[in-house]
Amino acid sequence: MNRCVWLLARLPARPGPAPRHAGAASAVLRSLGGLRHPSRAAASSSERNGGRAPDTSLFVPLHVQPLAPGPEGDIGAELTQPLNKSEVLKILNKFYKRKEMQRLGGENGLDARLFHQAFISFRKYILDSSFLSADVHIILNDICCGAGHVDDLFPFFLRHAKQIFPMLDCMDDLRKISDLRLPPNWYPEARAIQRRIVFHAGPTNSGKTHHAIQRYLAAKSGIYCGPLKLLAHEIFQKSNDACVPCDLVTGEERVLVDPEGRQATHVSCTIEMCSVTTPYEVAVIDEIQMIRDPARGWAWTRALLGLSAEEVHVCGEAAAIDLVTELMYSTGEEVEVRNYKRLTPITVLDYALESLDNLRPGDCIVCFNKNDIYSVSRQIEARGLECAVIYGSLPPGTKLTQAKKFNDPDDPCKILVATDAIGMGLNLSIKRIIFNSLIKPSINEKGEKEMDAITTSQALQISGRAGRFSSVFKEGEVTTMHRDDLVLLKEILNRSVPPIETAGLHPTAEQIEMFAYHLPDATLSNLMDIFVSLSQVDGLYFVCNVDDFKFLADMIQHIPLNLRVRYVFCTAPINKKQPFVCTSLLKFARQFSRNEPLTFDWICRHTNWPLVPPKNIKDLVHLEAVHDVFDLYLWLSYRFMDMFPDANLVRDIQKELDNIIQIGVRSITRLIRASERTEVNDRMLNLEDLPAANQEQFSSATKVPGQKRIRGSKALGYKPAEVQSNMKSYGQGSLAARLVREGLLTQEMLKQLEREWQVHHNNNGNFPTGKRDNQNGSKGTGKKKK
Repeated sequence: MNRCVWLLARLPARPGPAPRHAGAASAVLRSLGGLRHPSRAAASSSERNGGRAPDTSLFVPLHVQPLAPGPEGDIGAELTQPLNKSEVLKILNKFYKRKEMQRLGGENGLDARLFHQAFISFRKYILDSSFLSADVHIILNDICCGAGHVDDLFPFFLRHAKQIFPMLDCMDDLRKISDLRLPPNWYPEARAIQRRIVFHAGPTNSGKTHHAIQRYLAAKSGIYCGPLKLLAHEIFQKSNDACVPCDLVTGEERVLVDPEGRQATHVSCTIEMCSVTTPYEVAVIDEIQMIRDPARGWAWTRALLGLSAEEVHVCGEAAAIDLVTELMYSTGEEVEVRNYKRLTPITVLDYALESLDNLRPGDCIVCFNKNDIYSVSRQIEARGLECAVIYGSLPPGTKLTQAKKFNDPDDPCKILVATDAIGMGLNLSIKRIIFNSLIKPSINEKGEKEMDAITTSQALQISGRAGRFSSVFKEGEVTTMHRDDLVLLKEILNRSVPPIETAGLHPTAEQIEMFAYHLPDATLSNLMDIFVSLSQVDGLYFVCNVDDFKFLADMIQHIPLNLRVRYVFCTAPINKKQPFVCTSLLKFARQFSRNEPLTFDWICRHTNWPLVPPKNIKDLVHLEAVHDVFDLYLWLSYRFMDMFPDANLVRDIQKELDNIIQIGVRSITRLIRASERTEVNDRMLNLEDLPAANQEQFSSATKVPGQKRIRGSKALGYKPAEVQSNMKSYGQGSLAARLVREGLLTQEMLKQLEREWQVHHNNNGNFPTGKRDNQNGSKGTGKKKK
């Protein structure tokens, strides 16, 4: 007992009332240690936190290691006695069931979910520890002896909860950091001047952007901000052709026209790359309606609020006028609206195309997925027509080459097959837009994939590419491939475009760094989740989708990188659906973490450079992915020049790769045929493994829009026993006719199939060609796999 008094005497004294039901030892410890009673420790959540409650499902508990005996020994046991763990367990469970404790937990930021998680961790910590700190041991001993109350555990429980959920102690700071309610205040340079805002509103082909660019070219200094590299390149070229020196800035490229490297007075850039600190006389923001884009809208918001220009010319749909006006009202600036009408007429036809036999020069068939692009182009060339192909993942140089081929009046290519990538950034001589389908996959603001009919805005944007003022066709036409879609298209086009109501925002690297200061053990993905959950925005804004960011953050989480570098890697503009590109980013990050520069030789080894022209569609898709990897290297090279030192060499081979891809795209139907032949051969070689009845599956597959079609002999769905009778109907049945009509099979392929089936049947279902091995390695034995 003398040692107990000596230890208590050495503790720092603090005044404080003894808690009720507490024993003598716990009373002394609690008063000396400053642990307050639950009723005094808890502050109401409405007083402390303010705002909406956080999404606590995002709070990931940290692991707290159980204590092991130290050099001083088990002081708590020496002061009292060893604890009976079974009695302790009963006390802990009784504590958990107390409604009063759950209410106090709620007042301290522990909702039911967090309270449960914290208790599970607290109980495990108590029971797994070889010894406990003196204060916890004494409290538990007092409760076991009847000298204390189970409620006395709450301060220790709360202390443990804040160890595993550190955000509970800094919620006010986190809320202040994630407060996004006053975005105009983020741009002091823009707020220091009174800007003139001019909104050029109108449909496609109305001359709105042309008028804004004329003012840009006449200014002493200017910046053009566009949504695509192609548009930035176009304005860059147009400006320099007009003898107005203009630099080019995109994520992957910097071109300074001054031979000595000085910045020009004008710059054309992709909108994410615009400077909000450099002063300009005139700024042009193109396609302002993209301010509502779930992923990229933040870039338009940043440009609109932050560009430090005397005049800001905004171009886009009239649906954005009210939002821009209201946003500028919050900055104290007025908006001058100039409305434009379409320069050339456009007509919605009363009939659908129905058959590719009805195609005419100047037609453009719009598809919403790459598989449809392949299928339609294959069917067109099966009819002896040439077609150009444009889709989103093609390199910019290839897109321009295909556009030039289609636009050239001396080129035999008069048909274009494209995705909605033609909606902006390309000058095309299109007479008639034909929608192959009206269903398009999209990502909503929650990051969820949806399959729905295109919006009125999208339909107008795409339709407007027909009959442009600068093309050879002065009047445009719009229709659909299928008669059933025509009614829906007319309905969509007749709707008014709903007004755009909100603008996108995105957390900055600085904000996430401040979050990480308070939550040093949280992953970057978790930091982003908590930020979005706590963020407060007013009715004019929304927080952009961060799923792609989080995907990359999770992918490189195990690699040791500092937070700022990790953040930059996660903002890299890559397609997460391309495994090779994602793998490349992972390897880039790993090499970076080892402080080993990514040299030209390294990137050549990684991509197996030099590459050859593609032999089939799979090869072409891989070459497109390699091009994206080169883009990724160039993008990172402007952010980490020392670690990505060979940007010029990579750019040179990227141009070579663009030429190789162009060769593949020019012969895309040959690649499709090669892929089909490979698939047919694979199906034939595995004929005996076909299920008994899959003709019905094939039939349903061909009827579902967007579903992958089964091609080759498997698509026909016949059993070996039915070969002879069914082969007689190959050239006659409706299925074969449909396959030929859709370009999936040719008459020559059908005849070849018939010959192979006939040989197969005459040999009692065996393949005598020696091309097929059984499991024992013998050839041509005709033995079936068991």
